[in-house]
Amino acid sequence: MIKALSIYKKYSTLDVLKGVSITIEKGEIISIVGASGAGKTTLLHILGTLDRPTTGALEINGTNIASLNDKKMAEFRNKNIGFVFQFHHLLPEFTALENVCIPAFIAGVSKSAAEEKAKELLTFLGLSQRMQHKPSELSGGEQQRVAVARALINNPAVVFADEPSGNLDSSTAKELHQLFFTLREKFNQTFVIVTHNEELADMADRKLVMRDGNIVN
Repeated sequence: MIKALSIYKKYSTLDVLKGVSITIEKGEIISIVGASGAGKTTLLHILGTLDRPTTGALEINGTNIASLNDKKMAEFRNKNIGFVFQFHHLLPEFTALENVCIPAFIAGVSKSAAEEKAKELLTFLGLSQRMQHKPSELSGGEQQRVAVARALINNPAVVFADEPSGNLDSSTAKELHQLFFTLREKFNQTFVIVTHNEELADMADRKLVMRDGNIVN
């Protein structure tokens, strides 16, 4: 699903990534751990096509990412990649249903088809009674599940999560962690999760440890 070879990332004189190479299989759940400043989020952003490496090669689902211009990369990201962040980034003026539909609208999906898929996902995530609620009317855990549904709306091949449970209490965090594995069983999606939560990290198929801009295990 993902092949990265000798990924370097430099900001001015600061070397953040120093030759990271990684292969991730389809349907695999990978956790990435390490101290703050180790390069975890930078790596996640590059693997997720939110940023480009200074040098190095990246292939996702058979596509050479370096060959895409910014417009093509945005289209590729919209159709192939889902994101879940620590802060859910839901738009406050829209309902849960409308928030989930937004990536589908961007991809050119009709309103009826997008809403049907969004309702299916929200129901699967236990939010069938909360679809017409706005983010301010939802709990933290419910908001994060809406964000997960939004990440899944376009059937992405891979989902990247950056500290997805960092803003949740321990009980809700555990539910979210288990949800990733349920989703993998149902949709066979690949998950790459940056986390400080050791319990979540240890649940993954593989735990990768980063230190000083590289993977050390």
